[in-house]
Amino acid sequence: MSAVLPATLPATTPATGDGVWHAAWRRLRSDNVGVFSLAIVAAFLLLILLSSLGVVAGDWQREVGVPDAPPTFIGPRAKSAPTDIAQPTGPDVDLSAVDPLAPRYAEWAAGVAKYRTTEAVKLETLPFGADRLGRDVFAKAVKGSQISIFVGVLAALLATFIGTVLGAFGGFFGGKIGDALEWLYNVFTSIPSILLIFAFAAVAGRGVQSVVLILGLTGWTGIYRLVRAEFIKHSGREYVRAAEAIGAGTMSRMFRHILPNVSHVSLVQLSIHVVSFIKAEVILSYLGLGVGVDQVSWGTMLAEAQGELILGHWWQLAVATVFMAVFVTAFSLFTDALRDALDPKLRGLE
Repeated sequence: MSAVLPATLPATTPATGDGVWHAAWRRLRSDNVGVFSLAIVAAFLLLILLSSLGVVAGDWQREVGVPDAPPTFIGPRAKSAPTDIAQPTGPDVDLSAVDPLAPRYAEWAAGVAKYRTTEAVKLETLPFGADRLGRDVFAKAVKGSQISIFVGVLAALLATFIGTVLGAFGGFFGGKIGDALEWLYNVFTSIPSILLIFAFAAVAGRGVQSVVLILGLTGWTGIYRLVRAEFIKHSGREYVRAAEAIGAGTMSRMFRHILPNVSHVSLVQLSIHVVSFIKAEVILSYLGLGVGVDQVSWGTMLAEAQGELILGHWWQLAVATVFMAVFVTAFSLFTDALRDALDPKLRGLE
């Protein structure tokens, strides 16, 4: 009997060590759409890191092209400086009578010629076009990704954290704690969300940190309601009572036993809130309550593109929209795949 036990123990050890997250990762790797979406999200996150370090799009404010230049792969013509200072000319015109500074024009032209270069100003080729100031639209979209994704993801994480923690306490404990949290929830939901955001924005001011706090502190209510209902449902189930019987503490039962079984709810809400918060950043930036004037985001690009569309300049709108659509779609698909990987019903089928 003693010879059999050592041979069977190694075979059972991996099964006992295969936790919830390890099993979820194994199922996620088998989802091709989820893995592809994860690769796109990771590429955007890498782009944000490189942009924050100044490796890419560090000079997005530099005027490198002709203002409002359309997308082209050929390259603009070289632009040279003017050759002379304009002077009034005409037959029988006494320049000194017309302009008392006329005798000084020749002297000034000679002085300017000392500092004038004969080389033409070489403008860069902009495959994605330029904005009204001649800045590269692609560089603006890359830099805007850093701000918009940072605001959307971080604000969604903050809102999800607040909603999940408050929902866990309200659903697990109930009683006076649940009543107090329900009162707080009713106060926030009784005010229209857009007015609540504007009220917080008027107090906090504009800036990236302010936008994150505004959206995070006002967007937790829907997550709280769903998580609270899940905790009420799971707190009385057999596996939670068994954990209590073997001596598991309150925090252990809440966050080690119940939370992994309701995490898919938080993940779905996280995905929804990332999308909605990026849209909210667009609205706030358009109204002048979002990021600062010295920064760029997808919201500021769309606000600028609104005026450019009147003149038929569509490329800034198209580039910002494509960047935003690709990230939002990939993030949503990845979150759906991760939700399926963490679904307790799917875990029971293994």
